[in-house]
Amino acid sequence: MKLTKIATIGTLALSIAGLSACNNMMPSKSAAMKAPMHSQSMAKMNVVQVAQSNPDFSLLVEAVVAADLAGALSNPNANYTIFAPTNAAFVQVLQETGMSKAQLFANKPLLTKILGYHVINGAAPVYAKDVKPGNITMFSKDTLMVTNQSKLMDENGRTTNIIKTDIAANNGVVHVIDRVLLPK
Repeated sequence: MKLTKIATIGTLALSIAGLSACNNMMPSKSAAMKAPMHSQSMAKMNVVQVAQSNPDFSLLVEAVVAADLAGALSNPNANYTIFAPTNAAFVQVLQETGMSKAQLFANKPLLTKILGYHVINGAAPVYAKDVKPGNITMFSKDTLMVTNQSKLMDENGRTTNIIKTDIAANNGVVHVIDRVLLPK
């Protein structure tokens, strides 16, 4: 349970951080995503702080807080790789599952598992250049597949696009995705 919470916090924090940093690094597919004001200092922030600095990650930040993961994701000694869903991705998954935000955020075991499915906690962060097609064991202990087309496929066969990569934080790296990953 403790590892799941840590993974969830890490995922949310990195997601938030990644989304903020990615917006300044690459062209955005969404006009709603705004570049952070101080992108040069992103690498000095932890993943939670990066997420908090961008309003397009407000749902991710809220989820991380609801799952009590903000502290774990702020660990300066971690090496998180976070796949960070945008606010639009959270809205989409709520519609897809028929859950309200309140229902999802109140279900800590489910929320923690979902957030943990967005985090890799390894010896070093995984940058885009190091990603190869194949299976990855996520912090939640579930399997995520990287396709030959450089998309992510969750255990339910749903594919996700990586819309921004390599947003560095002081405790990992964030990659922005356009869909919330769902483990089985």
